Amino acid sequence: MSLRLTPLALVIGLATWGSAQAQSLQELYDAARAYDATYLSARASAEAAGARIGQAEAALRPSLGLNASATQARTETPSNTNINARTLATGLQGKYSVYNAANPLNLDRARRANVAAQSDLESAEQDLMVRLSSAYFDVLAAQDALATAQASKKFISEQLASAKRNFEVGTATITDTREAQARYDIASAQEIAADNDLRVKRTALDLLVGRVGVEPKPLATPVALPALASDRIDTWLATAEEQHPAIRKARVGLEVAQLDTQIAKAGEKPTLDATAGLGAQNLHNNLSGLAAASSGVGTTKNASIGLSFTYPIFTGGYTQSRIKETLILEERARNDLEFARRSVAQATRQTFSFSQSLRAQAQALEAAESSSKLALEATQLGYKVGVRVNLDVLNAQAQLFSTQRDLAKARYDSIVMGLKLRQASGQLRAEDIYAVSGLLAK
Repeated sequence: MSLRLTPLALVIGLATWGSAQAQSLQELYDAARAYDATYLSARASAEAAGARIGQAEAALRPSLGLNASATQARTETPSNTNINARTLATGLQGKYSVYNAANPLNLDRARRANVAAQSDLESAEQDLMVRLSSAYFDVLAAQDALATAQASKKFISEQLASAKRNFEVGTATITDTREAQARYDIASAQEIAADNDLRVKRTALDLLVGRVGVEPKPLATPVALPALASDRIDTWLATAEEQHPAIRKARVGLEVAQLDTQIAKAGEKPTLDATAGLGAQNLHNNLSGLAAASSGVGTTKNASIGLSFTYPIFTGGYTQSRIKETLILEERARNDLEFARRSVAQATRQTFSFSQSLRAQAQALEAAESSSKLALEATQLGYKVGVRVNLDVLNAQAQLFSTQRDLAKARYDSIVMGLKLRQASGQLRAEDIYAVSGLLAK
């Protein structure tokens, strides 16, 4: 009886054969950026924040408006004289803020708010990268789990047939047959569960990229896990402090809160506006009744220029209350910044530890796979010469297949955790997705 020691190798080979139809992580990332609603919402918010800069700039520029009016009036006097008056008027009105302490502050605030929105967009994009990578490798892991279940079921089926033959010729007991039958039934249930899990994982990936029937490319063989950029946690923490979008957003949030305080204080300062106007009015009167008929037609023109000065003497306590509010919000922003720093540092430490653990686990499972292969070969040989029973072979086989499945999962998790570590430290970029895509079969 021959034994396939690497059941996942066939699956990887078949997936590689069909890689021309499969999609790489890079290709699916490009598709997800154009489809994922969460990312598109963040991008729209960032674009809206950029548009608000123009609104703040408009307050520093002159404004010009056109107005026009037409009126028709009829007046009846006690002397039975009717006056019909028709008036047409048009004009231009211009205004320019010569001095308003709040205007430049509002512009600075809009620019900083735009920086915060860009940080949100960067966070959303990094989150999309991690969600896509997790879904991508979840499908590969589910494929490997199904392949393991199918290979295990086939092996147990062969062992069950062998046990039945040996029982029929009297070289084995009914116990071997019943043990093999029980293992076969369990393997059938595991295959069904693995197949259902694969369907669920495929659906999740399809919904993420907006496609149907996505086929991820497997890892190229031999598998080589990418090395971490640094093996020192201090390096990751220092980078997170400088680059993480959550910290940048909180830092900008404090700056915006400080600007809000300055804007509130600007409410106590005077404003000076320059105004100008240019217009024309046409008046047409008709008189009728007992008085002699007469009419009057006339067009008048006017032009004006001036300065408008406003000084707030008393606002009912509004300005002082607003200043108090912004000072409190400024203190809240400081606490938010400190919380962001602590949260990022904690997440970076945890993710770094998980990443190191998964890499060590993958190396240990590689050694365990080699040992399990040798153990299964030795157990099979012992079974043939009568020093091992069928249950020993089944246990050795289960150990090998379980180790191969766990090894594949550990490799996938290690790759995804490497991306999560870069996300936790604020370094995750599209180039990292392209680099992981380079690890896949061509």
